[in-house]
Amino acid sequence: MSPVGVAVIGAGTISKQYLDNLTIFPDLKVLVVADLFEEAARARAEEYGIPEWGGVDKALNHPDVGIIVNLTIPAAHVEVATAAVTAGKHVWTEKPFSLDRESGLGLLKTADAAGLRLGCAPDTFLGAGLQTALRVINRGDIGTPLTAMTTFQTPGPESWHPNPAFLFQQGAGPLFDMGPYYLTTLVQVFGSIRKVAAVGSKSRDVRVIGSGPKAGGEFTVEVPTHVSAMAQFESGASSHSVFSFESPRQRMGFVEITGTEATLSLPDPNYFDGDVKLWRAGDEDWTTIAATGPANGRGMGVLDMARSIRAGVPHRATGQLAYHVLDSMVAITESMETGSFVDVVSSAPASAALPEDWAPESASL
Repeated sequence: MSPVGVAVIGAGTISKQYLDNLTIFPDLKVLVVADLFEEAARARAEEYGIPEWGGVDKALNHPDVGIIVNLTIPAAHVEVATAAVTAGKHVWTEKPFSLDRESGLGLLKTADAAGLRLGCAPDTFLGAGLQTALRVINRGDIGTPLTAMTTFQTPGPESWHPNPAFLFQQGAGPLFDMGPYYLTTLVQVFGSIRKVAAVGSKSRDVRVIGSGPKAGGEFTVEVPTHVSAMAQFESGASSHSVFSFESPRQRMGFVEITGTEATLSLPDPNYFDGDVKLWRAGDEDWTTIAATGPANGRGMGVLDMARSIRAGVPHRATGQLAYHVLDSMVAITESMETGSFVDVVSSAPASAALPEDWAPESASL
């Protein structure tokens, strides 16, 4: 028995959040950092004391790597993941799983034929905050879950992000960038999405970079920057969600589930922790339920995948789940374009609850 070997492809900003955890989980051993820009890979590898660095092939061909952690830009997710599967590696990829149904389904089929696993962000639903909320719901504290409301509203990331153009291109925008956190959470509560309807808008065709060395530069906005979406789930439950880069007032992380007996306020699905609040008819105020369980952060899904591979059991943040969320977001986009309800054909597997005593920082392999 030994740790599972890991290679990270993509040495950008988010790699720090992953490597902060991947390098301290004893059941994982990060062996390589790779990037198209090899100097970026070298700098990140040296920062974390990782022994090898180089181009993408360095990671794909390493004999001791079992899992590729794919942190490339969204447009490269499927290409890199497919190359990793072809090289005989399991793959964890950042969201979104793909940019379209065809390439996403192709990746699922390729991995299945090879007998390899796919995992995908977000893994925030494995954190203490959302796992505590799911336990509250599953034990019946709110009765039967009926409806949900979620809200993500900001002015847009161009004010603080030094290179924000990609967040306004195809495969991004508030829906594809932030939607996976909220929709994944809703699927965990209600099951698979069966149909959607949405409207969207774009207030400006051009935005201006507000910080960093490119401040003052302009870029083109390709996608809707405000999306209002409804979804109906296989259970008959329904939800309403707002995803917006158009609001001067920031309102992020609002997720409220209403059941037959009570209403539950969930923590921000972009994070791994946060208290849960319960309100029943007649209560003067919300009752706070402290979150319990691990909340280490990004990389928990990679660790769960590694342990599940060794144990021969299903992992939780699966490629099939991520594809279903992608399918739902594409359907939302189609609804905005056609002005009609759009059916969602795919389904998501039920994710097993994460034990409260699941310990990322303990060696088990």
